[in-house]
Order: sequence, then structure tokens, then C-alpha cells
Amino acid sequence: MADETASPSLNILAQYTKDLSFENPGAPRSLQQRDKAPNININVNVNANPLSDTDFDVVLTLSAEAKDDNKVVFAAELVYGGVFRITGFPQEHMLPLLFIECPRLLFPFARQIVADVTRNGGFPPLMIDPIDFAQMFSQRMAEEQVKAQTLNS
Repeated sequence: MADETASPSLNILAQYTKDLSFENPGAPRSLQQRDKAPNININVNVNANPLSDTDFDVVLTLSAEAKDDNKVVFAAELVYGGVFRITGFPQEHMLPLLFIECPRLLFPFARQIVADVTRNGGFPPLMIDPIDFAQMFSQRMAEEQVKAQTLNS
């Protein structure tokens, strides 16, 4: 149990790339000049797992797929993690810390890796727009609540 008298702290103990994948299936043809930009679909996911009473592994997954009509131009997936030490916070603050604050701290690093890998793949760097992790968390909690109500019905 966390010491209630300790001042709250959130520390990043480590950051790491767990998995990185980039596919350019149409190269070198896919690198030719285009009349229109491909459609890019970006998915984001956050997971957190306890390592101890105070340490947590938070994993941010970013997937991007660019398509021109139905052909995949490129696909990138990054699983980027951080080990966080969280002490002195009330229990009710833990989920928002793990699913909002921790991914917010990881995002700039993950965004840069995706930009670099797409640039190194021969495309303009994919600069993912900032993500509203608070809104993602609220949506996830609402979905969990609906699931729980459905199971209890």
C-alpha cells in the first residue's frame, strides 16, 4: 500500500521499443510521385501492467496504414513502452495516471520513431497529430461500463 504521507511522484525508470515493423510492399514503385496523397489510417492503443506495488509497464501501440485505393502503400506499427514508478497518489488517481499521463509522456518519443521509420522507408515523415489520451480513457471507461452492465443483465 502506498504511503499516504509521501509527496506524490511519477518517475520514468526506462523507455523502450518493444516491437517495430515497417512494410513497403510496393517498393520501388510506391515511391514514385503521386497525384493524390494516400489515405492514412492511424490506430492507437494503451495498456498498463503492474510490475510491483509501485512500478508499472505502460505500452503505447501506434499503427499506421497508408492506402492508395485498395493497395497498401506502407504499414508501420510501433509498440513503445515505459516503466514508471508511481508513489504517493490516491488509488482513485492510478488509472488516469496510467492511461492518460504515462502515454502522454511516451507519445513524443513514439511519434518521432514513426516519423523516422516512414522517412527511412522513402516517404515524407508521418507526423502523427497529438492524441487526447484523456478522451481515449473516458471512451474506454464508458465502453467498460457498458460491457459490465451487459454482463450483469
